[in-house]
Amino acid sequence: MRLSRTASWFLLAFGVWSWFIWVSFVRNLWKNGSGLAFDAAGDPTSYFWVHLTLAVTSFLLGTAVGVLGLRSVLALRRESRTERSDGADRADRAGRPDTDTSA
Repeated sequence: MRLSRTASWFLLAFGVWSWFIWVSFVRNLWKNGSGLAFDAAGDPTSYFWVHLTLAVTSFLLGTAVGVLGLRSVLALRRESRTERSDGADRADRAGRPDTDTSA
């Protein structure tokens, strides 16, 4: 399957966004002082475990999407570079006779 340049960059940006958002979320969840994430004894509550599971799952899915975007962007760049070099080679062969000066 081939992705467009726009879709590739979107997936890559989504992956970067996921890293930023979910790492920040877990950091804030860990520091939570409202009593939702940790009880009076300092033990994690079910709220903590549910939200940590959601965050880790979203982080992993965002990472997978970002990797797909990165691989697609890199493939498009390689393809573009190959097309440019093939076009330049054809133009050189069409416009100039073969002159070998090594002899």
